[in-house]
Amino acid sequence: MSTTLVKASYVIGFDGADHVIHRDGCVVYAGDSIVHVGAAYEGPVDEVIDAGEAIVGPGFIDLDALSDIDHAIIDTWHAASDGLNWSLDYATTRRTAVFPLGETLFMREYALTQLIRNGITTAMPIAAETHSAWAESYEEFAGVAEIAGRLGLRMYLGPSYRSGVPVQAAGTRDVHWEPALGEKGLADAVRFVRDFDGAYGGRLRGALLPCRIETVTLDLMRATARAAEELDCLVRLHCMQGLTELRLLEEWYGRHPLDVLDEVGLLGPRLLVPHALYLGSPGTPFEGSPDRLASLAGIVHCPLTMVRYGDALRDFDRYRAAGVNVALGTDSFPPDMIRNMDYGNNLAKLVTGRLEAGSAADYYRAATLNGARALGREDLGRLAPGAKADLLVVDLSGPRTGPVDDPIRTLLMNCSGADVSTVVIDGRIVMRDGVIPGVDEAAFRARAQAYFEEMKAAYSLRDHLGRPADELFPPSFRLL
Repeated sequence: MSTTLVKASYVIGFDGADHVIHRDGCVVYAGDSIVHVGAAYEGPVDEVIDAGEAIVGPGFIDLDALSDIDHAIIDTWHAASDGLNWSLDYATTRRTAVFPLGETLFMREYALTQLIRNGITTAMPIAAETHSAWAESYEEFAGVAEIAGRLGLRMYLGPSYRSGVPVQAAGTRDVHWEPALGEKGLADAVRFVRDFDGAYGGRLRGALLPCRIETVTLDLMRATARAAEELDCLVRLHCMQGLTELRLLEEWYGRHPLDVLDEVGLLGPRLLVPHALYLGSPGTPFEGSPDRLASLAGIVHCPLTMVRYGDALRDFDRYRAAGVNVALGTDSFPPDMIRNMDYGNNLAKLVTGRLEAGSAADYYRAATLNGARALGREDLGRLAPGAKADLLVVDLSGPRTGPVDDPIRTLLMNCSGADVSTVVIDGRIVMRDGVIPGVDEAAFRARAQAYFEEMKAAYSLRDHLGRPADELFPPSFRLL
């Protein structure tokens, strides 16, 4: 078993209660575990990595981690999104997968390398089902498991499933239901968890990841709660994230999403809820207390994505004061956790009017310790003896970084994911000096661009008016 010492001007250790900063410190790991964090290490080592003027910290935990070619670049600026959902005709008579399995798996691999580049060492994936025939499949996620295992990522995986799909019908958004497909999707997800939980030395864990609450029937939610109990695994369900969702659940059930979750048996310590912005009724969506969310494994706060859609958590400190475990997710491209924390910090100030709101320290905890807490893992999200050797190096020596003050505030305000230079997961160096072994960066980028162009063109096939892509997505300025 080899021993590696990583030293830098700042090492973010853990003292048993919270993160601490070691000036000119080091972290030492042997095999897949950390053996020392602090000042000089006197024991023998096989390799020394001198990161220089840098931050060495625990790897980021992303619980809504982008795992496809992102659509946000073409839909976050739309005043109206009527051309972005499936038409009812497409959903009922013409739907098909845009890409064959091989191309979809390339997209997954491209996305997973982006997570590594941004210092994300533990991820729970999220992808749009827009371009699928319905949702994700067992076969697709068996391929994702192989990719994650090969790249060395730590992941909580499972194919998404749903009973219905959002459609544009009669001038408004509705849901087209096919409950049998949801039941099949859950069966495939359960099979995946049984087959892959604990694979690749325990780096892969199974989870049940149904789609948005308004696309899952009450019966399927109940069955999901029973399956999670039987499998002893987590569930993640997107909800309380939009006014359309609130309206639909009010029309169908006369209930708020939290009441629906309680009724079906999901409201509890196995559940992760991305976004959780809207605690009130459709008429007063931001009113209400976050107290009931304190029973959950956590909410997954995605500030960078939410602000792109003109929304924000109201507010980060209020949720924390209510005992809610607030973890983080990136949810869109780039999966840049550093920018994500910075946007969250700034949005907290904006929505409260308080400069001290949403502190850099609290957002850093959300990206590390709180994510680990949501997963029930005391061996992740921290650099301490006995913890998993999951760590990142953020270079502070570049000319764009500027002066360094407190390293955490400097990280948020002056750095980005582009400054992540080296990533270690489970004691394996998965990226060193910006290079991921076995990845041809130029070829990946060219292939990803071609994939994106085909993905963008496919919106015309689903549009209820059949409009071409250049009409659905006009350029910012006239093309010559």
